[in-house]
Amino acid sequence: VQVLTILYFAISITELMMELFAYRPAIYFLKPLIPVVLMVLYYCTSESRNLLFFAALLLSAVTNVLFIETEPNMLHAVITFTLHRICIVVFILKLIRLRDFIPLMIGVLPFLLIFFYLLMNSEVPENSMAVMVIQNILISIMGGVAVSNYIMADNRANSWLLISVLLFVALQVIVFIERYYLANLSPIVLRPIAMALNVFAFYTFYEFVVASERQSDLNRTTV
Repeated sequence: VQVLTILYFAISITELMMELFAYRPAIYFLKPLIPVVLMVLYYCTSESRNLLFFAALLLSAVTNVLFIETEPNMLHAVITFTLHRICIVVFILKLIRLRDFIPLMIGVLPFLLIFFYLLMNSEVPENSMAVMVIQNILISIMGGVAVSNYIMADNRANSWLLISVLLFVALQVIVFIERYYLANLSPIVLRPIAMALNVFAFYTFYEFVVASERQSDLNRTTV
């Protein structure tokens, strides 16, 4: 597990360097490799080995490849990314077993306001608008779940979930700004920042999943 964790971050740092130098051959190899290593790490760590985790990470690997280019695969990348987010939301809801929807609704509202404000004040292509609306709803649900759960029960799993989701929120904001606000400028620094957020968001998500599964096993043993 320690070796795989070191390998995960070593590959991630190398990929970030390749992003800075815009060396495409290495990026095409390393970018999808990052979620693959995390899948192996989860397989070695978890006893549950939930298929939703593998599905989410596999879709992430495909999305990483599609997002390397800007225009040709853009719609396919957005659709794959949306499916990936659906897997994550379903998996989170399955792990936390949400019972009270009122705190969730309160937590979702600020995220909806932020993301729909960005959407309404940007030039999103018409063929991507519906998918972007779905993405905004999904990331808002993730944010609402993470914040409400952390406030109601400050435990290890919920702490990891909050950190992970906040990183995912920051990632979506940066990707949105890069694609739709600064499409003609494409600052070179945004790609490495987005990739760094992606790396840490998924690692903390992995920690949340493992902590949740262990807590669930412990509760079953206690009962």
